[in-house]
Amino acid sequence: MPIDAAALIARFMLAAVFLPNGIMKLGNIVGTAGYFRGLGLPAPFALAWGTGLFEVAAGLCLVAGFRMRFAALLLIPFCLAAGIVGHGGQGGDDPALAFLHMQALLKDIGLAGGFLALALAGPGRFSIDAARS
Repeated sequence: MPIDAAALIARFMLAAVFLPNGIMKLGNIVGTAGYFRGLGLPAPFALAWGTGLFEVAAGLCLVAGFRMRFAALLLIPFCLAAGIVGHGGQGGDDPALAFLHMQALLKDIGLAGGFLALALAGPGRFSIDAARS
């Protein structure tokens, strides 16, 4: 029972990063696309929509424990790519900004590790996945 409760709490804590971020991206597509354009990414509007939808869908899968291992496995490369592209080497000559971006990169690496652990441990008993098996 404690493992199942811990898995539920872990799923909610990790989803707390992605659900609000996805909703914010979808609520401000122009701003999100502008950020992606500033990073030099291609098709920034398509990327903004895709990223926002992915974050909301993955967050909902985590909360519900639905296809949770698959969602967690998809979130690993997503977090690593987002960290490297969005924060790696950013900040230029501004030490405070460079520090901020390094912290964000390390956070994304840590999230990827959390998703690896969650994918290996499974969603726990309090999940749609468990109810379906």
